[in-house]
Amino acid sequence: MALKIFSTLSGEKEEFIPLTPGEVRMYVCGVTVYDSSHIGHARSLLTFDTIYRYLTFLGYRVQFVRNFTDVDDKIIKKAQDEKLPCETITERYIGEFHRDTEALGLLAPSSEPRATLHLAEIIALIDKLEKKGLAYQVDGDVFYSVRRFPGYGKLSGKKIDELEAGARVEIDERKKSPLDFALWKSSKPGEPTWESPWGPGRPGWHIECSAMSTKYLGQPFDIHGGGRDLIFPHHENEIAQSEGAFDRPLARYWIHNGFLNIDQEKMSKSLGNYLTIQEIVQEHEAVALRQLFLASHYRSPMDFSREGLQEAARAVDRVYETIDRVERFAGTRRVAAPEPSLLHAFRLQMDDDINTPKTLALIFDEVRSLNRLLDEKKNGGVLERGLALKMMCTALGLLQDTPEVFFGKKKQRWLRQQNSTDEAVQKVIAARNQARKDKNWLEADRIRNELLEKGIVLEDSPSGTIWKVK
Repeated sequence: MALKIFSTLSGEKEEFIPLTPGEVRMYVCGVTVYDSSHIGHARSLLTFDTIYRYLTFLGYRVQFVRNFTDVDDKIIKKAQDEKLPCETITERYIGEFHRDTEALGLLAPSSEPRATLHLAEIIALIDKLEKKGLAYQVDGDVFYSVRRFPGYGKLSGKKIDELEAGARVEIDERKKSPLDFALWKSSKPGEPTWESPWGPGRPGWHIECSAMSTKYLGQPFDIHGGGRDLIFPHHENEIAQSEGAFDRPLARYWIHNGFLNIDQEKMSKSLGNYLTIQEIVQEHEAVALRQLFLASHYRSPMDFSREGLQEAARAVDRVYETIDRVERFAGTRRVAAPEPSLLHAFRLQMDDDINTPKTLALIFDEVRSLNRLLDEKKNGGVLERGLALKMMCTALGLLQDTPEVFFGKKKQRWLRQQNSTDEAVQKVIAARNQARKDKNWLEADRIRNELLEKGIVLEDSPSGTIWKVK
């Protein structure tokens, strides 16, 4: 078996062969820290977390770098609007981002570089481009000369002549071409500024990723990733900068995840459908969002809906319930090897460009099979198959807790949302149990149905009654 990945650069699936055997170096563009992260960000974050996890599952040592853009026009405007230093804004949203990634259950990257901490590397790269004739200075600004780089457009498939013909009326007449982009911006009053050979100023957006990816991963490295919206101009410009400076490829494989809509509309604050990661994880287990995204291929556009998220939450519950049943069935008999045919089938699907929809189909077929065997009280390799199920779900990030912890967290979320306590629920359960003891079946059923309407399912067993969130 061999992993194949669709590379945007070639436009086809390619066998994944790392530049260094056994090692993978991957750079993914992170967020600009001027606002709360939304579920569009979550799709990209979860896509590359899945790829990171699967590469690790395959045995690779993965060096994963995801940056922060912490100097940008939007950050400056936010700081000016709030009358605060830019650093205060960026620290606030970097902290919030880390709370989001922890809530989503993401693996921590190897490095999280910030643009403002890499000014020396950025300035050195701009200087190299200027000396090679690929950049020019005008009044303290430095621009990249797109027409001086022969390969411009090879990632996006865009042609320079067509782009120039379709360009808007030139905003900055100092540029040689409307497509030329800023590498260094001269300082303006009230903006953060650093010294440079061209005078005080700050870096442009694209140059930071070229400088940081090369510093941490070398050039070339294996995988460069991000959302489809970054293909042009950001990633196209990264290629122009890095390959123009060093005359060798920037990255071997370019991976991009598809767009996300909300109820079949583009997400925007004006439409009232703007959803932050925090809003989602307060309402549902974050793993439900992962399940929802995995149900669509990462390259495909997808539509988010609350109904879809609820269905995903039920699917995740089913996985945890099944694993709980397997472990109770196994008891102390935990010494076993995972069923190899299931792991083989798992790899076949995932090796086909990380085909998570087909992988989930395999997983839920196995969930149904295991429950059927357990219902019929048959062995049928339940423990071995259950171990394979756990391995597959762990590799996708669907399984990060024990069933006890997972359902316990779900209870706590429900109690917070209902402004209730476990003691209050237990009091109602005790009233039902008393009604059953008195053979007042009508009252017992009334209490059960009342709890069910609130989202609580009761399970009666010889050891007592337990409650779960539906």
